[in-house]
Amino acid sequence: MPRVDYFDDPKAPRANSVVPSVTVAIRDKDGRLLLIHKVDNDLWALPGGGHDAGERIIDTAVREVREETGLEVEISRLIGTYTDPRHVIAYDDGEVRQQFSLCFEGNWISGTPREDGTETKAVRWVKPSELDKLNIHPSMRMRIEHALDSTRSSPYLG
Repeated sequence: MPRVDYFDDPKAPRANSVVPSVTVAIRDKDGRLLLIHKVDNDLWALPGGGHDAGERIIDTAVREVREETGLEVEISRLIGTYTDPRHVIAYDDGEVRQQFSLCFEGNWISGTPREDGTETKAVRWVKPSELDKLNIHPSMRMRIEHALDSTRSSPYLG
């Protein structure tokens, strides 16, 4: 389902739904970050997706990483909460979601990165120094920066 992300845009449509979602920051032994190239908005992002009824939010994070990248991960900490009402996502079916995302850090347990062909058209380990070369939405970039910031002692609350 194609989507358009709006951030602090006075022309953005009004939100008509809120769907809890997750993203997961995973680093390899060389410090590279796992990113996906999303089909629905053609942007690079951390793997993640929507929370399903009957799941614990940690289970959502593990499931979404597995579905989008083929990796098995364990969740080690909360990086932050991202609920800024100035960030809305408009879908072609008329739904306009207010951002509501929890970002976690995940540890890679097993699996080989691969795209799923439905939601992800590429999966890549990216050096932090290469992030500026990729098309990343500002709200996702904020999560990535928080995940990479080793001086943070508590989760971002926003």
